[in-house]
Amino acid sequence: MAPAQAAKDAQVLAEAAKQKRALLETLKEYVSIESGSRDLEGLDKLANLIAGKLRALGGKVELIEPTGDAVYRMEDTPEKIGKVVRATFTGTGTKKIMLIAHMDTVYQRGMLEKQPFRVEGDKAWGLGIADDKQGVAVITHVVALLKALDFKDYGTLTVLVNADEEISSPGSRSLITKLGSEQDAVLSFEGASIKEDKLSLATAGIASVTLNVSGKASHAGSAPEAGVNALYELSHQILQMRDLSDPATGLKMNWTIAKAGTNRNVIPASASAGADVRVLKVSDYDRIEKQVQERVKKQLVPEAKVDMRFERRRPPLEANNASRAMAAHSQGIYKELDRPLGADAVAAGGGTDAAFAARQAKGAVVERYGLQGFGAHSADAEYVLIDSIEPRLYLAARLIMDISRGQVPGM
Repeated sequence: MAPAQAAKDAQVLAEAAKQKRALLETLKEYVSIESGSRDLEGLDKLANLIAGKLRALGGKVELIEPTGDAVYRMEDTPEKIGKVVRATFTGTGTKKIMLIAHMDTVYQRGMLEKQPFRVEGDKAWGLGIADDKQGVAVITHVVALLKALDFKDYGTLTVLVNADEEISSPGSRSLITKLGSEQDAVLSFEGASIKEDKLSLATAGIASVTLNVSGKASHAGSAPEAGVNALYELSHQILQMRDLSDPATGLKMNWTIAKAGTNRNVIPASASAGADVRVLKVSDYDRIEKQVQERVKKQLVPEAKVDMRFERRRPPLEANNASRAMAAHSQGIYKELDRPLGADAVAAGGGTDAAFAARQAKGAVVERYGLQGFGAHSADAEYVLIDSIEPRLYLAARLIMDISRGQVPGM
């Protein structure tokens, strides 16, 4: 006989319903501040707003500016990075729980004017609303819900909101990793899909390959033989590395950008290209990097100089037993609402900060506790489903309560 379905927690459900309208108002505030990853003014404004809300809820709040050795510098890392908001709520128990989301977006300053926050039917629209301002808003109101219920059975409840996720988290990754290693559980609030309401136990690791080829310029009409054609060498390199993807293991390498030359009638003295790499296991990084290093030695134009850079931008999230246990318990909580909840152990190709949290973690780390949404990075089609607000508030709050009380088997 199947186990009986647990009854809904009426108090939590009622408070989730109360928080719904307030969450929409908070979401409007967050979306109405432009916060591209390189927009320091906007990021500062939003960080202060988030910090104020968490402080008002009783958190000990810090605004951490990533500097010095804390920054993992990649080729596209800006000189200055937006602040991290860290809030700590101290309870009466022993369990350590962390909630993470990011405030930065991929959009440019000025786009908000044409696409302000709006509500139409069951959809709330706005730039960055699905990725990931809904996550910050959900965390804000999960904390508010727990406060309204006077729930303090956790040891510490840490909220971490970073401002650099869309540029591979160069300034926050070390802090997320450190704090993640100290937790019994980390809930990451990237959004779920409108098609499949599910959590993620695995996300892809992301790397990049950059090729810079140096040749020699010469007149393309009267003296092409006097030049060294960097474009020929670059084309050769791209073509000989077009087959390094491995569908059997989920490893993907695709060349996505290239440029060469300055004028049609000049043999190009320089050329460059970039490839996107996705892996499902950390060990696959070593394999693909070695393959690229070996291939790049085989040149078509011996006189050209080829420089290759391989950057590990984000590790994959790989599930441990505690993560599987937390996901299974989350599914049980959702059943209380008569709602199915998936828990996908196969990465779909995207990478998230949950992987940094899991890098040295012994506790559980699970992704996609945020709202159901659509259109991330789309510029004109991003929205979240309003009807997913109450269920997700209920899920996160109930899960935090059960973890705090030691009621999650396997954790």
